[in-house]
Amino acid sequence: MPEHASRRCRNVFERRFARSNARFVGLIALLCLAPAFAAALECSQITYREIRSTICHVDLRTDHLQLFLYDNAGMPFKSLRRLAESLRGQPEQLGVAMNAGMFREDFSPLGLLVMNGRQIHRINLATGFGNFYMKPNGVFLLTTTGAQIVESSRYASVEGPVILATQSGPMLVSAGVIHPGLNPEGTSHNIRNGIGIVNANEVIFAISDEPVTFYEFALLFRDRLKCPDALYLDGSVSSLFVRSLGRADERASLGPIIAVTVPVH
Repeated sequence: MPEHASRRCRNVFERRFARSNARFVGLIALLCLAPAFAAALECSQITYREIRSTICHVDLRTDHLQLFLYDNAGMPFKSLRRLAESLRGQPEQLGVAMNAGMFREDFSPLGLLVMNGRQIHRINLATGFGNFYMKPNGVFLLTTTGAQIVESSRYASVEGPVILATQSGPMLVSAGVIHPGLNPEGTSHNIRNGIGIVNANEVIFAISDEPVTFYEFALLFRDRLKCPDALYLDGSVSSLFVRSLGRADERASLGPIIAVTVPVH
């Protein structure tokens, strides 16, 4: 990174994250002093219906999408910043990341998780209480033909080897239709994040930057981002890492993480 660019970056972070706590000093170093990398990712903050959100467009033809949960010692990462730190010195660095679905107290996934073609946890078709069990819930997955979001009950019919998959709920949008259980007059507001699909090659990460209802969040995907299918990932713990924007949320400890890694020059 050029010296003047590095200096500007440091100034921005010192204004935004000025703290005595050493972890913020480490975060500044991580984001500003890491090697330069090639990034085709496009991330930006948008406003729709007077609600601010941050979105990232992922092009699967050029961007390397991955799921993470455990480090080399078999311990859950729990943190986007810790995941980023673990990749320092590797051929690819963390470009964008966010929490990838709901999890148990031990940070293991509540539903299906497939990483690098290996199933870590089986599909969960049980009935229960909470957002995950708002049927239809769904699975975001990637095969050799591209990305899909399918209802959990249809996962068994997916063709071709699955490279990665994460299950969550509820479905926000399915074939252009908003989940019937989402109330347009809903009063539950929260920071929320999700993932949507424009087509087999184009995926959008989104997180609200202010509290939003389920229905408002679904409208963002369907009407503003033009995603015919979108899956809710979580609320309250929702977190985002975007190196290009200097953002690294530390809201809560996390389970599975979905990320795009980018090659270092």
